[in-house]
Amino acid sequence: IADAVKKAGGIIMPANDEKYFKDVAIPGGIKLKSAKIHEALVEADAWINVPVLKNHGGAKMTCAMKNYMGIVWDRRYFHQNDLQQCIADICTWQKRPVLNIVDAYRIMHQNGPQGKSLSDVATLKSLIVSPNIVAIDTAALSLFNQVKKLDIEAVSHIGRGEANHLGTTDLKSLNIKRIKI
Repeated sequence: IADAVKKAGGIIMPANDEKYFKDVAIPGGIKLKSAKIHEALVEADAWINVPVLKNHGGAKMTCAMKNYMGIVWDRRYFHQNDLQQCIADICTWQKRPVLNIVDAYRIMHQNGPQGKSLSDVATLKSLIVSPNIVAIDTAALSLFNQVKKLDIEAVSHIGRGEANHLGTTDLKSLNIKRIKI
């Protein structure tokens, strides 16, 4: 990966030490009032969130909202202090992604986030794109439900995100374009 990044003119940003993370306030948070977020993201003009859709034991589903856990240093805090609420809280951070792109080509529908065998994976050959983080997670859940039933109430960070005015779960109110290639 390092060679490919360098060949393309990119820079690999280390994230293996707390020194690369900056304290930021999460004023809209209920359980999470501050977090250490990677300095590259804090200093960026804009960012794009690119999660892979999968099952997750604690959060029930990993998608755009849950993917925010990848930008913070102390994920243990989330797990110890109401994971679903902390996920919704971190999404209220002032610097939101300009776009969310969900990779749902192959999804892990059980035993996530790591899986145990190929039977944990389903091929859906899909991509979901939206600036609306709540809507994209709702649409991803609908896609996930084609393989394995998961109620939106079980993925409560989605509803909590809607309550925080981060987006809508009402997909019928949106102008959705489906493109088949």
